[in-house]
Amino acid sequence: MSAASTSRRATIDDVARSAGVSRQTVSRAINDKPEIDPATRQHVLQVARAMDYRPSRFARGMVSQGVTTVGLVIADVLNPFFPEVVSGVMEAADKRGWQVTVHSTGHATERESSVADTVAEHVDACVAFMIDPVAVERIRASGIPLVLLNHEAPPPSVGGVRIDFESGIRQAVGHLTARGHTRIAMLDDRANSDALLPDTRHGLFLRVAAEHALPVDEAWVLPAENSLDGGAEAMDRLLAALPGATAVVAYNDLIAIGAMRRALARGLSVPGDCAFVGCDGLMLGRLVDPPLTTLHIDKEQLGRAAVRQVEALMSGDRPEEAVIVPDLVIRASS
Repeated sequence: MSAASTSRRATIDDVARSAGVSRQTVSRAINDKPEIDPATRQHVLQVARAMDYRPSRFARGMVSQGVTTVGLVIADVLNPFFPEVVSGVMEAADKRGWQVTVHSTGHATERESSVADTVAEHVDACVAFMIDPVAVERIRASGIPLVLLNHEAPPPSVGGVRIDFESGIRQAVGHLTARGHTRIAMLDDRANSDALLPDTRHGLFLRVAAEHALPVDEAWVLPAENSLDGGAEAMDRLLAALPGATAVVAYNDLIAIGAMRRALARGLSVPGDCAFVGCDGLMLGRLVDPPLTTLHIDKEQLGRAAVRQVEALMSGDRPEEAVIVPDLVIRASS
């Protein structure tokens, strides 16, 4: 295998396979460690040169020589959810004397691979919101410690911090049914809507609605763009298609607030005519009128948990997956 035979940058795993040795042997050869046969070292280095292999900072052993740099990959710098995650990662990293670089994919899955290549080459470890398996594999194969955020099944040797949305959806639907609502709709993120996947918020909502014997099916889940305007537009469609709905569970607070403002603008009372529950726990939800009921996710706790996992991976351990459970914060919108 040569550099010309692939469109992506060669990884340490590629070199190991081509040379017929282990990842550890490649690392020892590149870092000129004594515990390797000279002939094997020469063979590995020849293969690495032929493949134009460029080891990451972590693979070159530079972590111990300077400040540790953690690359944080997020989906959207403009979404208020992510700055709080960044704050948690930076706070925890700063206590360890580490620095953090932030990279955004702009919610574009096709950009994840190029971001992955940049991160793998220039940082010592990575914390990432990523869904593209190719991008994830590029970072993992580079040899740097990788922690995935809100990823359902992290690959071997990869850390993970997951948000327990099942608990959150159960809290939201339970709260609304306790208030007497039986016709509950959902506004889901258009880019992440898939009822066939049981752990998406879409799939979880339908499952929990069925457990409560609610007359809710696929028609009661409407897709929305992930923004205030997207929530407003989706609310117009919901009122046209489901005039009997008395409550809305939204994918996140941005969609919920956009929908609630549109409902108020059209003369509905909140929560009298329609109640709203969001998800994220953004500061913005406290400032709207009426204040938004939400499933609060401790985003700084999420960031701190991710840094602890990075620290464990850098020490050679495989940490247990961390789980963040949302807390229902009841306000006047429901």
